[in-house]
Amino acid sequence: MATRRSRSPHTGRRFRIRPVLAAVTGVCCGAVATMVALDPGTPSGQAFSASQAVRQEGPRPVPPPIERLPDVPGNAVPDSRDAAPAAPRQTGECTVDRLLVPSCGAWWGAAVSDFPQDQAVRDFEHKIGRPLAIYHDYHRGRKLFPTETDIAIAREPGRRRLLLLNWKPDDGESWAQVAAGSMDDHIDVLSRHIKRNFPERFWLAIHHEPEDEVRESPGSGYTATDFRNMFRHVVQRFRANGVDNAIFTVVFMAYSGYVIKPWYKKLYPGDDVVDWIGYDAYAFATTKTFSQLVDQAAPNEHKQGLEGFYRWSRRHFSDDKPMMLGEWGGSELSGDPGDKARLFRSLGRQIKNFPALKALVYWEHPNGPKFGDTRVDSSPMALQAYREIGRLPYFNPPVPPR
Repeated sequence: MATRRSRSPHTGRRFRIRPVLAAVTGVCCGAVATMVALDPGTPSGQAFSASQAVRQEGPRPVPPPIERLPDVPGNAVPDSRDAAPAAPRQTGECTVDRLLVPSCGAWWGAAVSDFPQDQAVRDFEHKIGRPLAIYHDYHRGRKLFPTETDIAIAREPGRRRLLLLNWKPDDGESWAQVAAGSMDDHIDVLSRHIKRNFPERFWLAIHHEPEDEVRESPGSGYTATDFRNMFRHVVQRFRANGVDNAIFTVVFMAYSGYVIKPWYKKLYPGDDVVDWIGYDAYAFATTKTFSQLVDQAAPNEHKQGLEGFYRWSRRHFSDDKPMMLGEWGGSELSGDPGDKARLFRSLGRQIKNFPALKALVYWEHPNGPKFGDTRVDSSPMALQAYREIGRLPYFNPPVPPR
């Protein structure tokens, strides 16, 4: 069934709806040259796809008081919401290439659920005590983007935020129809809009998390090959139109159980049209460490000896593409208020075991289906831990100027 995420023309709400499934399908985890030992004795079944999240407008809660960390460099929290928080930067020869790949460390970003989005981003930055390098937003169908809000967030005075934009071009169109050119007229209009209004480099993820929408019956329009052809056609159309600042990104589910499907490898569009590979990872009650979150196979895959998605994708998709967590989140499902904090802190210890991960973009939501409250301040301990890892130099490469 298709994942839906859009803005209602009547209410202005943004939402994602997926029918409730009897079996939980989650996120995809992957493959790198370095094998990572997961903590022994931890049961399988801990990550979940944010495709099942609901994002909608509602009253924006006042952020709770921030517990101050010890007085150490780079730890200041601004007293004013209008002041841009400072974050420690990488030192030495750290560069960023034309595909926004930092030579050292990884980008720190977020998608926020409150509205208006520009204020919600500022509130989130105030809460975590540092600026975001990446702002994540979602679009679909015949819509022009970046929107005025996207651009204002990217260009806010005193800040420099990079854009990660998801677009599902197949709103009312099948993958096969888009691949055959049904959206070409809109891609042409959209290309002119991007070139005229936003020359900065940005990530463009085309139809994220396609796995559970695949229908392999002949002529369905939604086979894995149809997805591949759709992705390739959209990228090639943009490039033919002279859009040279979009960094094309394919985003999969993590821990989904789909890797064992005979069609799964056919989803990959090809190195010539993919700049980054992303996947989405969410914590279940049994997820205790970052390594489990991003690189543990689903039970059926594990039984067949398959690696988690991080390692698997490096082996079977591409071994040299930069990777990102397009969405990720901790939860409070275990009932132990310390678990989310421990998950965050394990990220600080384990991230260097995953050198291909060059961007981590958090999903901030108070009540997502299945995985619940992913907010970084769902407990004081969680907020403290998230703020601690966010100020590590590793997560502060220099954001390139416009």
